[in-house]
Amino acid sequence: MSMKIRLARGGSKKRPFYRIVAADSRMPRDGRYIERLGTYNPLLAKDSEERVKMDVDRIKHWLSEGAQPTDRISRFLEAAGILEKKTRSNPKKGTPGDKAVARAEEKAEKAAAPVEEAPVEEAPAEEAAVEEKAAE
Repeated sequence: MSMKIRLARGGSKKRPFYRIVAADSRMPRDGRYIERLGTYNPLLAKDSEERVKMDVDRIKHWLSEGAQPTDRISRFLEAAGILEKKTRSNPKKGTPGDKAVARAEEKAEKAAAPVEEAPVEEAPAEEAAVEEKAAE
């Protein structure tokens, strides 16, 4: 039987609340589980102690029995110091999107284009003054 330590959703619509459970991987997400190991309330502030509550001894027991934590649970366990931090690689996360790339290209083209200076012409008021003096 392959065991997982995972989240089981509870709470009402748009008000999630999760139980951290040890369950058979073949069971449904919110279905039957073997043992409840803690809770997770994502609506609380990230620095709140009530956000994630875990029974660390039981989690260590299930990990020693071969239970595999899900990604979210492994992040909780890393924050608690139970598991070693994994190196995660998502190279596409930092790359700009298509529109941002297009805007950057347009900006580069504008900067590369030579600035054309218009010929300096005399102001019309000055021309009128010069013509009046010539007429006198």
